[in-house]
Amino acid sequence: MPLSKPVRRTLHHRRQIVCEGYEREDGLWDIEARMTDKKAHTLDNPERGGFVAAGEYFHDIRMRLTLDRGLQIHQVEASMDATPFQMCPGIVSVYKRLEGTRIGPGWHRKALELTGGVQGCTHLNELLKPLTTTAIQTLWPSGDDDMVKLGAKGLLNSCHTWAQNSPAVERYLPELYHSEPLES
Repeated sequence: MPLSKPVRRTLHHRRQIVCEGYEREDGLWDIEARMTDKKAHTLDNPERGGFVAAGEYFHDIRMRLTLDRGLQIHQVEASMDATPFQMCPGIVSVYKRLEGTRIGPGWHRKALELTGGVQGCTHLNELLKPLTTTAIQTLWPSGDDDMVKLGAKGLLNSCHTWAQNSPAVERYLPELYHSEPLES
């Protein structure tokens, strides 16, 4: 069901996040995310020649995770083609710290230990969650039953559909199904 018709309004800001998953010819997988921000009005910005024009990218930030079927991260690449501050792109190499980690339960917490706060970039860290779900969605239909099980186990108790007492868990992860709901 779509959203209701809004009251008449004027656009001031547009943020877009696009994620894509690719199978590589070497057997690895590239998961990419791009976040862009545009303002509908000109914005003062001394670090960008005095201003950022309406419709020009305020942020244009990308990240690529290269991983295997087991969700082990082999390579991380980040870039910042448009930022509000000249120093922003200097942080991209920090994301190499994610190399060697494995996406799964607890991974976001570990990633933020390595790149959170002043160690990293708020916006690159915001891309980690959609990159993770894009990785799962990319590999899920790959025909690998072990990957499907791993993905489903990572979803256990993450939402109402994957609650331990749900029909989805009973069907896809019967060994983890419990008829009693989790206590809050």
